[in-house]
Amino acid sequence: MKHILLTTLLSLSVSSSLYAEKIQILSAVTKDKTIANAEVILQHTGKTSKVTHSSSNGEASFRGFGDSSDSTLIIKKAGFSTLVAQCPCDGLTYALSPNMKNLDGMRAVLRWGRYPSDLDSHLAYRGNHIFFSSKIGEQAHLDVDDINSYGPETITIRHRQEGKAYIYAVHDYSHGSKNSTKTLGTSGATVDVYIGKTLMRTYKVKPKKVGNIWVVFAIDEEGVFHDIDAYLGTTKSSDGVKKIMKDILVSRDFASQSTTSDAERANAERLNDLGEQAYHHKRYEEAMYKYQEAINIDSKYGQAYSNLGLVFQRLHRNAEAIWANKKAIELASGVRTKEIKASSYYNIAKVYQGQRNYRKALESYEKALANKEHPAYHKGIARMKRKLGQ
Repeated sequence: MKHILLTTLLSLSVSSSLYAEKIQILSAVTKDKTIANAEVILQHTGKTSKVTHSSSNGEASFRGFGDSSDSTLIIKKAGFSTLVAQCPCDGLTYALSPNMKNLDGMRAVLRWGRYPSDLDSHLAYRGNHIFFSSKIGEQAHLDVDDINSYGPETITIRHRQEGKAYIYAVHDYSHGSKNSTKTLGTSGATVDVYIGKTLMRTYKVKPKKVGNIWVVFAIDEEGVFHDIDAYLGTTKSSDGVKKIMKDILVSRDFASQSTTSDAERANAERLNDLGEQAYHHKRYEEAMYKYQEAINIDSKYGQAYSNLGLVFQRLHRNAEAIWANKKAIELASGVRTKEIKASSYYNIAKVYQGQRNYRKALESYEKALANKEHPAYHKGIARMKRKLGQ
């Protein structure tokens, strides 16, 4: 009896040691294209990382390292934005986004679990509604449509159009006429938003929410992001989604439906402080990740956005710097409101000037001066007017 018990225990021990967490890595913009030779890092809090690389079929596995909420997955490959995700990760599919070159470009990548099988991405803006049956819009398109679980499902804005607002939502097509379903909330849906060569924001569906539509975020006419995180329902499937999104655009109701607790706010401040420490030691990429973690927790944390704008400029990530500075302007408040706005507009002007977009640089220098008197703003205006022959 003891011999049988010992053999069983040894068998369990061997099985446990041989168990491997496995993920698959695909392209975010090409249907079913696997990504080989990507560097895959799995980190445990306070423990040594494990590193491997994806195989020719895009698979990567970690043997006996564990798979819990204390683990962070990092995927890197030249020419693609680095993907950072919280685990559990085992059995999931991850999509790498190619770097974007346009200052006004954006990409939203939806991924989820096994159930429901079909979630749909929707992007609406004036005169356009992009989803599975209307894949091409004005300067935007649906790259990948997935109907068999996991994703990715990807929408890319090649050039954001000035003066137009955009809204992005996820629809549970598998339960398209069931407005009180809970399957979207339990799908594990995650939306990764990329700008330039950076994963800017990660949105995760709330597990206890009811409804078959998740309105994730909007971009206003000035290019400022607004987190919405609203859960709604329709009995008319895709037509119902289109109407709801159109109504939100017309009403311009981009108010956030999520709340931040005192504990979450304190954690965001802690992460921002860690980011500032890393920044002062010139560990700019580490600082960037800390600021982004802070914003993913508290999307109204203006100081973290302002800090992000600075670190993006240090990293020469121009599109990202514009995005962060615009949000810092929108959130600026208190006695330093005008100072924050002026410095943020100045930072944006410097980016546009470096890109030889002198018209937009001039506009930003003028907005900086409108908020605060400073010799640098006057000099910037004069330089841009000379460039424009004014």
